[in-house]
Amino acid sequence: MPALTHDEREQFLRQPGILCRVASLRPDGAPSVTPCWYIYDEGAIWITPRAESTWLANLRRDPRIALAIDEEAHPYRKVVVEGVAELAYDIGQDDEWRGRYRRICLRYVPPAGAERYITETIDQPRALFRIPLEGSKVQTWRMPRQGEDFRGIWHDRYYVPGSKLAQ
Repeated sequence: MPALTHDEREQFLRQPGILCRVASLRPDGAPSVTPCWYIYDEGAIWITPRAESTWLANLRRDPRIALAIDEEAHPYRKVVVEGVAELAYDIGQDDEWRGRYRRICLRYVPPAGAERYITETIDQPRALFRIPLEGSKVQTWRMPRQGEDFRGIWHDRYYVPGSKLAQ
């Protein structure tokens, strides 16, 4: 399966409008998945759980995390990260990272709407976590480009022996 090059991955992670799905672990070990806004900056994915969110409590207790960032249109690029979430700013420190919050909003909402969203939600406390790509398990994937082997759409282990694509 074709992987994204480093430059393709960097460009994709900076593309506005794509959601990040955050997987964290509940106290009983069950997975919990939450879609959220993010920003890719300084070699890390930055996410902002609100004070009363389940995934904030989960990450405080167990910082292991998995992220899926993918697109719904061709070429179906995806980046999957398994790592450790680092608390960069805790609840009550919002003013210290307000600029990054503004940049996150602008990735998803046009400028006028983003300013209104920020104004209306500024008093809602959040934490800020970073998930560095360095030291994390990072996998990428995309559909084959024209001229590339179509068989590359899946990992070899998925092809049934003797099938058309296995040959």
